Amino acid sequence: MIKVGITGQNGFVGSHLYNTLGLFPKQFDRIFFDRSFLEDDERLDQFVSQCDVIVHLAAMNRHDDQQVIYDTNISLTANLIASLKRTSSKAHVLISSSTQEEKDNLYGQSKKISRESLVEWANESGGKVTGMIIPNVFGAFGKPFYNSFVATFCYQLTHDDTPTIVTDGQVNLIYVQELVDAIIEEIKEGVSKPSLVITHTVTKKVSEILFLLEDYKEKYLNRGEMPNLNTSFEVNLFNTYRSYIDYKTFFPVKFTQHTDSRGAFVEVIRLGVGGQVSFSTTVPGITRGNHYHTRKIERFAVIKGKALIQLRKIDSDEKLNFELDGLEPAYVDMPIWYTHNIKNVGDEELYTIFWINELYDSEDADTYFVEV
Repeated sequence: MIKVGITGQNGFVGSHLYNTLGLFPKQFDRIFFDRSFLEDDERLDQFVSQCDVIVHLAAMNRHDDQQVIYDTNISLTANLIASLKRTSSKAHVLISSSTQEEKDNLYGQSKKISRESLVEWANESGGKVTGMIIPNVFGAFGKPFYNSFVATFCYQLTHDDTPTIVTDGQVNLIYVQELVDAIIEEIKEGVSKPSLVITHTVTKKVSEILFLLEDYKEKYLNRGEMPNLNTSFEVNLFNTYRSYIDYKTFFPVKFTQHTDSRGAFVEVIRLGVGGQVSFSTTVPGITRGNHYHTRKIERFAVIKGKALIQLRKIDSDEKLNFELDGLEPAYVDMPIWYTHNIKNVGDEELYTIFWINELYDSEDADTYFVEV
């Protein structure tokens, strides 16, 4: 088992990496890290001494004063190197750098110097370093106005604001889960690569991305439709967009119900993407689910009976509770990385329609069981 510690464990990439490593408990033992460790020699040494691998992600990306960014990033890496020396660590250290290394800005310089400093430590001590030069990263739960323009656009479009394009250039992008998968492969390989260029997976103009996000807002947020998702990039972008919706106030969404002397008719979903539809009945008191997905898009639609749908982000204690009643048919969509369930809380059978955007594959189910 490989013992892995992540500086910046609670950050954008760090949290995705930490949660993904948790899917493989027989391969990886996650060593807990807190940002305060980098300012406390004793606690930092204790952390470092436990790790076979350290993924150094802790850094400052944005600040009004570029010098503060530079000084902070240099200092964080210097503190880590000092601990590696004090503990005589032979850990494999993977550091995240940036394609901005070659640009004339203090952020890029700070990342390059930090990477080169760790390479120097490895050469002197017999340790191992992989310096990952990473393109622009986007994905769910990124911090708007900080991590990427994609995060900013998604936040604005889900919070009644209007995005503005400053420069409509071509941008090389990688989805955060693709980056995490690449990092895990480097951890498993365990080979020093002082300057490893992580290849971007898509190149888009800023305006192309904004066009897609605006389409998601109009179709999904305003009309409840699933938009056309023709590529893996578009699925990833849509899941990124969905992560910025305020689920507490947006769901459950009530259907439009048409009634006449024959009974009732409800349109459950309009699809610009495929997948499969399932129907279930659940007897009173029974709970289904208690699992989460890392990529799948899923809708629970209650059409008869009373249900409690619960969601919880897997690294949070906060539960979201939604009560649905078939007398007013409604749906809740499941965000990625949220464990979810549905319970019959009524006195009669519960009727639920489930839609998911992928055909079920038992060899790649993307379904992980965790109690809400």
